[in-house]
Amino acid sequence: MDDVASDIARKALSLHYLSLDQPRTQVMYVWIGGTGEDLRCKTKTVDSVPKSHKDLEIWNFDGSSTHQAEGSNSDMFMKPVALFNDPFRLGNNKLCMCDVYNYRMDKAETNHRKTCAEVMEKVADTHPWFGIEQEYTLLDLDGHPFHWPKQGFPGPQGPYYCGVGADKVYGREVVEAHYRACIYAGVKIAGSNAEVMPSQWEFQIGPCEGIDIGDHLWMARYILHRVAEQFAMLVTFDPKPIPGDWNGAGAHCNFSTLRMRQPNGIVDIEKACEKLSLRHKEHIAAYDPNQGEDNRRRLTGRHETAHIDDYTSGVANRGASVRIPRQVAADKCGYLEDRRPSSNCDPYAVSEIIVRTIVLGE
Repeated sequence: MDDVASDIARKALSLHYLSLDQPRTQVMYVWIGGTGEDLRCKTKTVDSVPKSHKDLEIWNFDGSSTHQAEGSNSDMFMKPVALFNDPFRLGNNKLCMCDVYNYRMDKAETNHRKTCAEVMEKVADTHPWFGIEQEYTLLDLDGHPFHWPKQGFPGPQGPYYCGVGADKVYGREVVEAHYRACIYAGVKIAGSNAEVMPSQWEFQIGPCEGIDIGDHLWMARYILHRVAEQFAMLVTFDPKPIPGDWNGAGAHCNFSTLRMRQPNGIVDIEKACEKLSLRHKEHIAAYDPNQGEDNRRRLTGRHETAHIDDYTSGVANRGASVRIPRQVAADKCGYLEDRRPSSNCDPYAVSEIIVRTIVLGE
């Protein structure tokens, strides 16, 4: 039996233990690690079933092992912020998204949620809605794109986007399992599809109001990694996993306020596009964890992107920085799509700067 088959067999054996009666509840605390991209988790037993994240205690972890603290002062603290059903352990067990604080209870460097939540509270009366289209690529355990030839490449792009058939889509079993797991968890997943590059997929989160977009997208990413574990596969959110004539991966952010969604909201949408044009560099810096350097490999002006140094907007233009969908232009209300965020972006940082620019006018 090869290593992958053996790993899957071991996971099947664990099903017996997961079916045992459980008088207490397991809560998986999930947090963002020191890179701003990696997710970490650990389990805590609680005596009663939590109804809300507010029922859970602040907990700690060793920040020196997650690149978030020095070994001589390593305790970091996890504050529960959002609670979900656990699609892996089932029953009354839960997943809990947390944000992270240091020993002084100052927010960690990668904790962008705190300021995002403060901004969303300020603009709550505008009812900001977000929807993020999260692209990703499935990999074999050796880091090679799943089902790609080990020596060479698959056929050129064209037949894979929303494709059907074993010669066009790879890894659908992971996608379907992830979709169902998100629904079970209570994550606001809206859809999924195969993307332009083979083994590249997308799922959509939203619409979410305010801070929920970050909580739900991060938990959806966590669930995706866990599902891929069970299939002995890897997930990468790298914005350009394969150099050359292959599409990169983004996290297009759809945004609207109540006024944009009301009759003649196109006026506010067009004003928002103008405001975004004035802070292009600031947005690029916020749209990936490395101040735009990751996105530079993706935003080349090719493969349905605008060049990273240029800001453009237009109706139905997938080569623009910001797109107004054709139906929105026809209805004269709706939303805009910011196509610049990288697939490995922090949705808290993305949603915060969008609100600061468009709603607060910074």
